[in-house]
Amino acid sequence: MTKGLYVSLVMIFVTMGLLTSCTAVAVDSSTPEAKTAGGPYQAADFSGLLGMEGFSDTLLQNHFRLYQGYVKNTNLLAENLQTLLKAGKTDGPEYAEQKRRFGFEFDGMRLHEYYFGNLGGKAELDPRSPLYAALVREFGSYSLWRKDFIATGAMRGIGWVILYLDPHSGRLFNSWINEHETNHLAGCKAILVMDVFEHAYMTDYQLDRARYIEAFFKNINWEAAAKRYSK
Repeated sequence: MTKGLYVSLVMIFVTMGLLTSCTAVAVDSSTPEAKTAGGPYQAADFSGLLGMEGFSDTLLQNHFRLYQGYVKNTNLLAENLQTLLKAGKTDGPEYAEQKRRFGFEFDGMRLHEYYFGNLGGKAELDPRSPLYAALVREFGSYSLWRKDFIATGAMRGIGWVILYLDPHSGRLFNSWINEHETNHLAGCKAILVMDVFEHAYMTDYQLDRARYIEAFFKNINWEAAAKRYSK
């Protein structure tokens, strides 16, 4: 590896580790995607969750900063990859490493948006809703679905739990996602997302993940999840 290439890679990795503030924009909680009009992504504003029962403001503010870092790094990688492509530099380790990294950063951005977007609710899932009926149809009862979702979140490891809808069959699955970009069900739609990385709960619950999951269920925004399902 040449000295110039080595320096470039080091600078990229150092830059990707820094968190900077991003412009906040309001979003629809059912589809809380970072907004962009063909340009860089802008971090969504989830400050409305501050004061939520079971989640300290310190935990949430740290989590928001982490999310903003994923937005920043997604933009950085997209720009770097475009520059390398235009320069014809697609056959080296610099391009390959950043191309592989892009899925991690992008999914880290998008999964946090879905996670924060399905928090902040007060009411239980309406038993008359299409989503409730679908959960009963797939799992036998709402309580069995809940038991399976919690059991998935309690598994050893770091990652995410996602209630997925397979639009081809209408079936629902609780899936374990390792890191951000591994184990996703191709073609399926995220209905409910729970972060089970340690940063999501250790500030408030240390290693007691079960208490965090209990707090998560008390704050699910079922209206947002129902909208994702209906769409």
